[in-house]
Amino acid sequence: MSTRESDTQDLLNSPKLKSAISKASRRLMPMLVILYVVAFLDRTNVGFAQQALEIDRGIGAGAYALGAGIFFIGYAIFEIPSNLLLTRFGAKMWLARIAISWGIVSACFAFVQGETSFIILRFLLGVTEAGLFPGVIMFLAAWFPNKSRVRMFAIFYLAQPFSQMIGAPLSGWLINIGDQIPGVHGWQVMFAVEGLLAVFAGIAAFFFLVNSPQEAKFLDDDEKKALRDVMALEDSVKEETGPKGVFSAMGNGRVWYFTIIYFCLQIAVYGVTFYLPQQVAQLVGKEVGFEVGLLSAIPWFFALFACYFVGKHANTVLRRRRMGVFFYLSTAMCIFGSAWAGANAQPFLGILFITLAVCSFLAVGPITWSYPTAFLTGTAAAAGIGLINSLGNLGGFVAPILRTWVNDITNSDTGVMGVYALGVMPLLAAAMMFGTRKFKLSGDKLLEKE
Repeated sequence: MSTRESDTQDLLNSPKLKSAISKASRRLMPMLVILYVVAFLDRTNVGFAQQALEIDRGIGAGAYALGAGIFFIGYAIFEIPSNLLLTRFGAKMWLARIAISWGIVSACFAFVQGETSFIILRFLLGVTEAGLFPGVIMFLAAWFPNKSRVRMFAIFYLAQPFSQMIGAPLSGWLINIGDQIPGVHGWQVMFAVEGLLAVFAGIAAFFFLVNSPQEAKFLDDDEKKALRDVMALEDSVKEETGPKGVFSAMGNGRVWYFTIIYFCLQIAVYGVTFYLPQQVAQLVGKEVGFEVGLLSAIPWFFALFACYFVGKHANTVLRRRRMGVFFYLSTAMCIFGSAWAGANAQPFLGILFITLAVCSFLAVGPITWSYPTAFLTGTAAAAGIGLINSLGNLGGFVAPILRTWVNDITNSDTGVMGVYALGVMPLLAAAMMFGTRKFKLSGDKLLEKE
């Protein structure tokens, strides 16, 4: 074993490093999870208001699909600038600003008057939320070494199932309660309350987050040094083969490769999420409300365990690739299964397939993000991660439009053909994930030494 390899082993196995990681995860992860809980809730709660908006404000299926998807246009345009501003102002202030501004916009949905105001607000919601997810990915990559990063990504991803697990019944409950208040509609109460939750979360984030290990008062000097040394070592390894600078990252082939994978993933995620309450309601033959909200929470409850499983076991390069391929394939097959169950009036199987699809696409997210953070650092990370997330999230724009378009051209009254179309994209992602076996990502060298 060379002197460098011996030094690397000592750094990775340092008790002070393990102590620093443990303290940082306890201090930072709860706040980051809360931020993403309210972000995902405000991004997807429109699904609970779809029918009411059509009745009360005349927002048809086409306008709803455009509004649901246009969020990602604003998100994509401002993602990279937001990421670069985060590196200038620091994660603490910038993530708090993002949460407060998107919370205000989200609350304004209570005042939607028609299709135009709905579409404008959905665009502005994307603009104001731009930078949150990649900002957190960068933040975690600066705080946690490669050996524990997938676990932290997985903990962060717990926000999605937790958001929907509590958000689905919460949204249904707020609609039911709001409908009993004279002069307002239930969907208005839902948007106002859940938007204000984001504002409060942003204020709290400013006080709980810490920009870097060196500013952390909860770490002693030895713990700070252990984190600084291992992160510096990882950065030096990344710089050997990774892109350097903003424009280099944006033209890097590996960055674009993972952009396509993430795009396919997001089509599956939002193609299911935006229509989940309606699909469940159709399966059980009930209107969207508290009961459907509870049933819609089932997939997200089990997804919590899927995220935990991935965070615990995807700790080697080989495991990450194998699990990534498996979960992408599982996502596709289960989306196909949910469409078949809906077409054949099988509510139990329908909810089962939806549950497995949600578990699969949430489990594979942390694995997918472990790859670009293994070779991107500095401003290249800000640009590369921003590019992957912004263009990848355009899958959220494409998903509802693709689903509606396929249903229209196939005259699918039940909507199953649109669901089948969504399932094709994770198949492509599975093939591309399998293709990563040919990649030599510099950050993986440290992971393989554990």
